[in-house]
Order: sequence, then C-alpha cells, then structure tokens
Amino acid sequence: MLNILGARSRLCDGLSRREMLRAGGLGTLGLSLPTLLQARAAKAATPAAEVAGRGSAKSCIILFLMGGPPQHSTWDPKPKAPIEVRGEFGPIDTAVPGMQICELFPQTSKVADRLAILRAMSSGDNAHSSSGYYMLTGQPHAPMNTENANPGFPNDYPNMGAVVRKYIPARSSLPAAIRLPHRIFNTDGSVWPGQDGGFMGRAAEPWLMNCSPGDPNFRVPEFSLSVDVNDRRMSDRLSLLQQINTQFDSAAKSGLPLAYGRYAQQAFDLLGSTQSRQAFDLDRETPTMRDRYGRTQFGQSVLLGRRLVEAGVSLVQVNWHRGPEEPSDSPCWDSHARESLRLKTNLMPPADQAISALLEDLQTRGLLDETLVVCMAEFGRSPRMNGAGGRDHWGSVYSVALAGGGIRGGIIHGASDAIGAYPQEGKVPPEDLTATIFHCLGLDPMTEMHDTLGRPLPISRGEIIHEIL
Repeated sequence: MLNILGARSRLCDGLSRREMLRAGGLGTLGLSLPTLLQARAAKAATPAAEVAGRGSAKSCIILFLMGGPPQHSTWDPKPKAPIEVRGEFGPIDTAVPGMQICELFPQTSKVADRLAILRAMSSGDNAHSSSGYYMLTGQPHAPMNTENANPGFPNDYPNMGAVVRKYIPARSSLPAAIRLPHRIFNTDGSVWPGQDGGFMGRAAEPWLMNCSPGDPNFRVPEFSLSVDVNDRRMSDRLSLLQQINTQFDSAAKSGLPLAYGRYAQQAFDLLGSTQSRQAFDLDRETPTMRDRYGRTQFGQSVLLGRRLVEAGVSLVQVNWHRGPEEPSDSPCWDSHARESLRLKTNLMPPADQAISALLEDLQTRGLLDETLVVCMAEFGRSPRMNGAGGRDHWGSVYSVALAGGGIRGGIIHGASDAIGAYPQEGKVPPEDLTATIFHCLGLDPMTEMHDTLGRPLPISRGEIIHEIL
C-alpha cells in the first residue's frame, strides 16, 4: 500500500492509523492523485535553492537498521575484549588489508574496499525515538533521551528526504525522495519524529510506501491501471478533465482550476510514465538478481531502492522491515535478549546479503560513483551483555558505513575505546553525517531553509567529514 501523505496508516503489525489519501485511487474523474498533489503544494511553495555543494552523487540510498545494531558484532569488533564485551562472534579479514569487521559479514567483507566506516559516531542519546530524530534530521531532540516521542513542535525539523525534495528538482515523474517499506515505529505504535517534512510542510514530505516487497505476489496497485482502464480510457479521461476545466471561467480568475489542472496533469504523467510504473515491478529483475539480494523483506526492499534511483529518485530511505512476527522483547535490531541467536539467524544474514549485493550491483551497472549508500541506525548497543544475553541502548558510540557517491572506500574514520563504549578519536555527531550526505548530493549544508515563523536556518549545522571524501 502506498501512502503519499505522512498521516497515520495501517502498518505491517496491524496497528490502525488514519489513511489520508492513496495515490492513484479513482475519484470523481477517476483520479484522486491530483487533489493530493495540490494539497501538498498549497502551503509550501518551493523556492529555487542556491546550490553551492560540490558532491558528485545524483542519488542516495539510506539503509536504516532500526533498533540499533551492536557495533561489536557489525563494523567494530573487539576481539581482545572479555567475552561479555566482544560477544560470541569474532572478526573477519576484509578485502582491505588491516580492516576487519564481524565474521557474520562474510559477503560484505569482500566489498570493504568500497566502504568508509565511521567507528566513533555518537548521538549521546539512548532512546530510540529521540536519537532516531537526531540521526534522521541532524538536530538533537528536545529533550534528549525521550522514548515514544511523537512528531511535533519543537521537534519538527525536516527529514533529510524532505530537504532533498525541496531543494533538488525531481528528475522524473517520481518524487525526489521516497521512504519504504513503512514508517519507523516503536512497539507501542508511536511513530518516531524526524521522518516527515516537519516545518517544511507536507509538500516536501518524502513519499511513504507501505509495502512488503518480499511477498511472492508483491505489487503496488496504486501505480498500475485497473483492469477496466486501458491507455485509451486514460486518454479520454484526460481530455474530459481538460474540457471541464475550460468551463470554469469565473473560478479561473482565482487560478484554482488552472492549479488543479497542473496537479491532474502531474498525476496523469505519473500513471502514464512507463519508466515510473516499471520501477516498482520487481518481476522485471531476473530470478538470479532477486536471489542475490535475498528473498527477504529487507533484501527485496533494497533491490526496490536500487530500481527507484535508476528511475530518477534522488533519495530512497529503506527501513528495516518490522513484521508482526518480531519478538516484543527484542524486535528488529533492538537486541535486549538472545543477541547471538538473533544476529546469527534473523539479522546479519539478510543484512550481509543485501548490503553486499547492492554495492556489487551498483558497481556493475556503473552507478556506484553517482549513488551514495549509507548504512546507519539510531544508535548502537551497550558494551557489556545484560542478564538476558543481549545488549541495551547505547548512543555514546556506534558505527555507520558509507560507500559510493564521492566516498573514499577502504578506510576507517575514528575509533572507539577498547570495549566499544565511548569515542576515542574522530568523534562524529549526527549533524556532521547529514552535512556530509547533503554535500555528496551537491547541496551546501549552509543552504537556507525557513521554519514556520520565516526564520532562516541552515539545512545542516554540521561539518562535512572531509576525511572520507
């Protein structure tokens, strides 16, 4: 199910939330998407931005491993630490001499020459909601360490995708930024702040696709014509709409019919674009390619992300899939219990397969140099195991991996201490990460945006991490 507005909807766990509009639904003239497009732009005109960035990336794919992966068993192994710190798994050598990552990353280790690993990322926030807001916006939550926080003032800074939508022109009939396969939410159903347009408004909000790409019969019906609407009927509807618009002479003085016509045309362009419709059709991939990414929800979501950037989307945020089968005491990467078992069976194999497949696939297609890949989360895990065989929330230090899009591969920036508890050198706050992502996409971090009071603010208050470029 595709939800373009950021309002609440029904997620994969069956939580009931309000659905505002669905793209492509048939309305009075057979199309509700024009109304949606008009509403999103009504109160958020998009001025042209003075782009002063020098990055080479045309697109960015953010892989968001929600829940918080343990740095010790992913990008920053500690083989010399005590067992209660290092965990069950040891390091593995990579394609880069001297660089080691967790042994549960065997396929990713082979493409480590494309990676820049930040081992001293730090938000200083131990709550999913507020630390997630910080990572997704580059702005610390007020107050910090606030769990089950919801969007709203004063925490209404825009998601990185919203900034991209506002300041990077769309390169196709698809929007410049898309999120999938669902929002990030806590066990109680609360939706994290920092995922929407914030004070930029819904016109800048990244489109949200509620979907399950790993399902055998996956399709997005909103981007397909219904069986009773062929190309001829679509053309007839467009003609009818144009005739009706010409009849509203008095209302035309206000510009409303003309505006509606623009959004209607945009909707017809979207549904009529073969490239846009085909971007969502995973069946166009070979079975071998789909197998390479993994037939999991995450693997197929990552493959869909690659198809979307090929179709002209500038930023795709792929969230780790949270289905109803997730255990309540350690859902997704929130490994409070049974960490070793969860990592070995549910988490690392699909992550390793999808990440390595994406980097190899982009390289083969000649797209890696122009596609920035960022593997991140809201925080990491505590340095010592708890009594349930898991680790707890830890925002003091964790790791992020980047590749492609102007990033210098085969390097490690920063270091954590001997037990992976605190930064030792090269500390990176979230605002520096957002500044670097914007820079790679050609946006100057000092580009001005304006809040609801008209106050000028930079799109990022951070410093570009020049050491990895």
